Amino acid sequence: MPLTEKFPASPDYLPGGLLSAIGNTPLVDLSAGFSHSATDVVEVWGKLESFNPGGSAKDRTARALVADATEKGILYPGAIAVESSSGNLGVALAREAVTGGWEFHCVVDQRTNAATVAMIKALGATLHPVTGPDPDTGDWLAARRKKVAELKAELGAVNLDQYSNRAAFDAHDFGTMAEIVDQLGHAPEVLVVSVSTTGTVGGCLRHIREHNYATEVVAVDAEGSVLFDGTRGERILPGYGAGVVPELSNEVEPDRVIRVAAKDAIAAARSLARSTGFAPGASGGAVAHAVDKLAREGAREIAAIFHDDGRAYLDTVYNDEWVQQCV
Repeated sequence: MPLTEKFPASPDYLPGGLLSAIGNTPLVDLSAGFSHSATDVVEVWGKLESFNPGGSAKDRTARALVADATEKGILYPGAIAVESSSGNLGVALAREAVTGGWEFHCVVDQRTNAATVAMIKALGATLHPVTGPDPDTGDWLAARRKKVAELKAELGAVNLDQYSNRAAFDAHDFGTMAEIVDQLGHAPEVLVVSVSTTGTVGGCLRHIREHNYATEVVAVDAEGSVLFDGTRGERILPGYGAGVVPELSNEVEPDRVIRVAAKDAIAAARSLARSTGFAPGASGGAVAHAVDKLAREGAREIAAIFHDDGRAYLDTVYNDEWVQQCV
C-alpha cells in the first residue's frame, strides 16, 4: 500500500501539492564506483533519497510521523511540535509545519551542518541549539532529548518522537523498500542502509520479511555508536550512529552490522563522487565503504540507500582543511 493511501489525511497530497513530491526517488546504477577489476564485477543500485523535496529520506519519515499525529488528532493548525534532529528531519518537519499551519521547534547540536541549520531557520522553525553534551553520558543526542522534554512541558507541545514512533517504519515499508523492489523488478541480493534512529532499516526489514524475500540486510553503523551492542566513543559526523539506544531499535534485527570510522566514510564519499558523479553525504560515505567491502567479499547485486547527498557537507566531508583538522 503506498504511503499516500495509508496516510491520506494531508491536503498536500492533492495534485500539485509540494508534499506529493515525496517518494518515488530514482534507483540508479553506481556500479562504476565499485568494480575494481574485470573479474570483480558487482551491480550496485543507489536509491537516491536526495531527490525528495527536502533533500533526504527524512522527508518520508516526517510525512509518516505528521500524518499519523494528524490522524490521531494531536497535531493540527495552531498546534506546537518539538523534535530533536541531527539535521535532515528538522528540514523536513519545518516544511511540514509550513504546509500544515502549525509551529515547529527544532533542537539541534553543534555537529549539525551550518547549511542545514540555515535551511531549518529559512523555513520558519525556531531553533534550540544545545550548548554541551549530556553531563551523565557525554552524549549530544541525550542532551537534545532532554531539551525536547523541557520544551514539550514549557510550550505545551507535542513531540513526534522519531526515536520510538513506529510510523517511521511505515514510511520505509510501504515506501522506500516497496519502491526498490518495483524498480529492480525483484528483491535485491543485498540491501545496505545506514542506521541512526533505525526507522529506515526497520521499515525495509519489515517489508522484506513480510514478503519472504531472501535479501540480506546490512546495517551500516558508526564506530563509537551504541547501536546493536556497539561501544560508545567519539563520533564527529552527523547522520549515522547513535549515542543513545533508540526505542525503535529494539524491534530491528539486521542480518549484519558493519561499523565505519569517520575517516573511511569520508574517503569513500569522495571516491564515489569522483568515480560516478554522485557525491553522497556523511552517512552515504559510510554506506559506500560498506558496499565496497561487500563487493570485495563477493556480493554481486547490492541495493544501497543514500539518505542524502553532499551539498550540506561541502564545509566538512569535502573540505580538505576541515578533514585535516578533525579526522
